[in-house]
Amino acid sequence: MSDHQVSPIDPATPHAARIWNYWMGGQDNYPADREAGDAVAEVYPDIVTMAVQSRRFLVRVVRHLAGEAGIRQFLDIGTGLPTMQNTHEVAQGIAPDSRVVYVDNDPLVLAHAEALLRAVTPEGVTTYVHADYHDPEFIVAEAARTLDLSRPVAVMFMGVLGYEPDHAVQRSIVATVMAAMPAGSRLVLWDGTDTGEAVVEGGEKLVESGGVPYILRSPQQLGECFAGMELAEPGMVPITRWRPSEQEARDAVHIDAYGAVGRKL
Repeated sequence: MSDHQVSPIDPATPHAARIWNYWMGGQDNYPADREAGDAVAEVYPDIVTMAVQSRRFLVRVVRHLAGEAGIRQFLDIGTGLPTMQNTHEVAQGIAPDSRVVYVDNDPLVLAHAEALLRAVTPEGVTTYVHADYHDPEFIVAEAARTLDLSRPVAVMFMGVLGYEPDHAVQRSIVATVMAAMPAGSRLVLWDGTDTGEAVVEGGEKLVESGGVPYILRSPQQLGECFAGMELAEPGMVPITRWRPSEQEARDAVHIDAYGAVGRKL
């Protein structure tokens, strides 16, 4: 754990991690979170699908990285509340010696982290850093306590960068973290996109309900975070289209969320 100050939990104000937990069918949320979540889902029902599909995307990506790509270190920034098939569970299930560092600034996540985010193998290591992604240098320094930054690391920003309103700042955050990683490291990034009217209206409802504004960007803008990297096939695509199983491919529907995996050269 880091020594960053932990703010108190405010159950009366909708909070992103708890709203997402609600959409995923979790129990770690309050009435204010459920009200905000319902307001968004009323105008954009696919948000619930997005929440579920984002976890399936994470599982497919981590399986690929821990498997054929041979990655043994993961830095999951903005992890959110623990649910099922978390990064460390998937990675260590394939490569028992995987090391995983989670990063989040939500006090509720902090309260759950020590109890739930534990290594699932004797060889594996799982730790949690309480930090905001607007402090990427601190995150890198804390991660280096657990990870060997001379060896490839998979850096993950999974549906979190929209909380930064300035696209240039968003790119800078990603670039700063990736600059500290060696060649062969991966960037995994997905986010909601402004590719449909309903999702944009859903974002407006979130703000009206008291939630923190979430900026939807274009797939092209998300792709700018991978400048200078080699994208794994199939590139920047809707997350339901990133290497789905045969069954997932048959069942896939378009959602306004795009993602990709890039290799640092």
